[in-house]
Amino acid sequence: MAATQALLCSNYYCSLVTAATKTQFNSKGPPSISPHHKLQHIRAFNSKTQCSPTTPLFLSQNSNFLCHATRRKPPTVPNTKTISSAEEGDDNARKVVQIILWVVEGVYILWLFLLPYAPGDPVWAISSETVNSLIGLSLNFFFILPFINSVGIRLIDAPVLHPMSEGLFNFVIGWTFMFAPLLFTDCKRDRYRWSLDVLWGFQMFLTNTFLIPYMAIRLNEADSDYTPSKRSQLGTIMTTGAPVVGLIGGAACLISVLWALFGRIDGNFGSITDRCEFLVSYLESERLAYAFIWDIFLYIIFQPWLIGENLQNVQKSKVGVVNYIRFVPVVGLVAYLLCLNLDE
Repeated sequence: MAATQALLCSNYYCSLVTAATKTQFNSKGPPSISPHHKLQHIRAFNSKTQCSPTTPLFLSQNSNFLCHATRRKPPTVPNTKTISSAEEGDDNARKVVQIILWVVEGVYILWLFLLPYAPGDPVWAISSETVNSLIGLSLNFFFILPFINSVGIRLIDAPVLHPMSEGLFNFVIGWTFMFAPLLFTDCKRDRYRWSLDVLWGFQMFLTNTFLIPYMAIRLNEADSDYTPSKRSQLGTIMTTGAPVVGLIGGAACLISVLWALFGRIDGNFGSITDRCEFLVSYLESERLAYAFIWDIFLYIIFQPWLIGENLQNVQKSKVGVVNYIRFVPVVGLVAYLLCLNLDE
């Protein structure tokens, strides 16, 4: 830094001496530089260089000129301690989230499947009435059988169940159906070493029993030695057909809500108020319905979480819209599937 300052000052000094020398040989007087000449050359030098007058470090102490060479600021060096502490904090947060997810999985299985304290019967004491209700709901999957019967095709008669229970069942299944393309396009899916086909297949029947572990496993650190597997045939179909999946799943959820409120009008299921009262009693007495409320709550958390970490899969012009509405249940997932960039 001192060397730079000396060089700047020396350059000015040379200019001053050169000017003085020319004056010396062109004048008839003795070879000296008068104060008037000094001031004149300083002004001429400043007008050309637009720099403050400086003095070489080796000038006499009696000189009236000061050197104002600007010192350069040292380059900013990143604080490695700050970076390492931030990375350590992120790693600790990731581990805490994983622990919470595994605890939720344990509570989910114990409370909804094994313990007798939640509404309805545990899986080891399930009643025949619950089994028959589950079979009937499965036969009315996406209201396909009731619709076929309504147009006169009666290969098999659709079971007649309360429209509120049918609507709740198909709403959750329709939402689960749309999770398939989201899982197959997840940027962290390769951290889950098992089959996503099997995972989603079980998710369609047992919902968050298998989705919660996936959400925990995908938070593992990436293995640099692991070779990403190719997308399965089901994954390819679900990914390339994501817009269709979104339309079908979104329509199923919408129809489920309408069916729950207005379906089977001629079946003496009462008004909307009566149906809402049935829903409350249904949740308080049936373990399956009670579990669906848990699933809806967890989907509300998992949907924006997964979409937010996979916005790079969305068309660039639609990223802002998807990022904004990803928090809206069902609608955010439909938007993600419709705006998915299929070219990449």
